[in-house]
Amino acid sequence: MLAAMKVLQDAKCDFYIHTGDVGSELILDQLTGLPCAFVFGNNDFDRMEMGRYAEKLGINCYGNFGDLALDGKRIAVMHGDDIRLKQRVIAEQRFDYLFLGHSHVRLDERAGKTRIINPGALHRAAAKTVVTLDTATDQLSFLLIDESR
Repeated sequence: MLAAMKVLQDAKCDFYIHTGDVGSELILDQLTGLPCAFVFGNNDFDRMEMGRYAEKLGINCYGNFGDLALDGKRIAVMHGDDIRLKQRVIAEQRFDYLFLGHSHVRLDERAGKTRIINPGALHRAAAKTVVTLDTATDQLSFLLIDESR
């Protein structure tokens, strides 16, 4: 996570989104003081404690689903393991972007007006990646994480 945060900070990100499977308070510590939000994943087991810790740090925890507005864009954030919720979000076409994780496979596709983005993963993935999105230009970039940095 440290290498990923360095890459994202070097890219001068304005807002950080974690799509779940946070796993531990150590990950939340990396987000402290940054404009950010996260949702829970299927491997986040002690959600009550993690939610309390996030609140103490001033980090936005959206539970299973986040509905954000950034730069005039509507952004849905979910882990991706709830297939019905994912299908409903896509079918409703209320969001400009849907960020999700779960599969550990990077994804950039459109379904109507909604751009569906999975940044990939930092664990259990052949290539460890994060993603940046410029909401003003709709420019998306997958960034490879070199953990030896």
